Amino acid sequence: MTENLTETDDRRTPVKHPDGTTDGAEFDRIRAAEYGYLDETGHIYLDYTGAALPARRQLHAQTERLTRGVFGNPHTESPASAPSTALVERARERVLDFAGADPAEYTVVFTANATAACRLVGEGYPFRRRHAELLLTLDNHNSVNGLREFARARRASTTYIPLTEPDLRVADEELETALRGRRGGRGLFAFPAQSNFSGVHHPLEWIPYARERGWHVLLDAAAFAASNPLRLSRWNADFTVLSWYKVFGYPTGVGALIARTSALALLRRPWFSGGTIQVVSAQGQWHRLAEGAAAFEDGTVNFHAIPEVCTGLDWVESIGVDAVHDHVARLTSRLLSGLARLRHSDGRPLTRLYGPRTVQRRGGTVALNVLDAGGAVVDERIVSRDSTAARISLRTGCFCNPGAGEAAFAIGTRALRRTGRERAALTMEDYLTRLGLPSGGAVRVSVGLPSSTGDVDALLRFLETTYRDRVPSSDGLTPRTTC
Repeated sequence: MTENLTETDDRRTPVKHPDGTTDGAEFDRIRAAEYGYLDETGHIYLDYTGAALPARRQLHAQTERLTRGVFGNPHTESPASAPSTALVERARERVLDFAGADPAEYTVVFTANATAACRLVGEGYPFRRRHAELLLTLDNHNSVNGLREFARARRASTTYIPLTEPDLRVADEELETALRGRRGGRGLFAFPAQSNFSGVHHPLEWIPYARERGWHVLLDAAAFAASNPLRLSRWNADFTVLSWYKVFGYPTGVGALIARTSALALLRRPWFSGGTIQVVSAQGQWHRLAEGAAAFEDGTVNFHAIPEVCTGLDWVESIGVDAVHDHVARLTSRLLSGLARLRHSDGRPLTRLYGPRTVQRRGGTVALNVLDAGGAVVDERIVSRDSTAARISLRTGCFCNPGAGEAAFAIGTRALRRTGRERAALTMEDYLTRLGLPSGGAVRVSVGLPSSTGDVDALLRFLETTYRDRVPSSDGLTPRTTC
């Protein structure tokens, strides 16, 4: 069940040379023109899984639009509201086009982010004991893990599919067993197209495979869509969630739930709000929800930011999603090779990698720990402190993905359950001690459209010069408060 994610579709990729190839020089020119603020400020940015960066043209486009027109609340037909409504509807069309989704089959609901999109599904999905359970891969962002509380409230079971080591993937036989269901029931199966912890690409073939067996499928595409084409016409998930700032950096505060219209009709909202109803009575205490997306867009949509989704999509597609994919793959390969070469003088490795060692079936997200001269894990807070001083932005911690972290650090289920039953209030340090962990998480490095070989090489130099043959001091570290 694997997909060749380098396969091209019919989208334009003008960055490519006449012979069909791309090289870093094209992206270097894009960086200088659109992301020059990185080099102008001496900043090495390597947290694209956390947030992409906006191109200058995106910001200029919004300024130009807002200073040349008047845009009001779209919930009416005034001269200020009509343009807002038209721009929001145009953005829906562009999102469907970007996702390769048929407008006759799919509906776009604008949300605050991917988390809010997940919540809409979780609160409205008809979970039922024995007949509609929740199935999750152990590798999932907490925004997806949180769906289990909606299932639990309706007495539906939650099952996690384990990961294999060392690549942190799901074995086909484990998936097949889980999809058969323990009691013969079906329900909602949720997984990420790309892990926000390890960068693993989970097979999109799971989607039709699960749907053929009676499951609804929620696809978390938040980490995937920035450098891989979505093709919902082929991989027909019932619910797909995204945060647009992870794709092109700006605007923040706008995400999307791309839902099969038939699946959206299954959701039962536990409340209503302004903008979501067709008609409502206060004294009669009844209401009827609006049709389609409007029933799920609480209050006034972000009508100033949503039109900028079109600007971002235009920008990314002018380069070509496949070209971005190839660029990210080249840089990831360089990063993985460089990390493997980093050694202490005695030959011991300087880093420990979690997840795939090659670029096959993976994205530009790389999780690791730094190892000191004695082979011990360097506290991630030390790496955060030192990288900040070097003006390198990366991510440290557990990345809101506890399952992948538990698999990566080989934490046993028994220890996790025992620790979770503690009645006393525990600090984060108490949890780590009880679980026998040497650190509170990992270091995550991720590359994106604006990244360059210089960024990757600067990180590798930093790791070597800062930690080679050293046992760094942990003095003065701030106590951890959360994962």
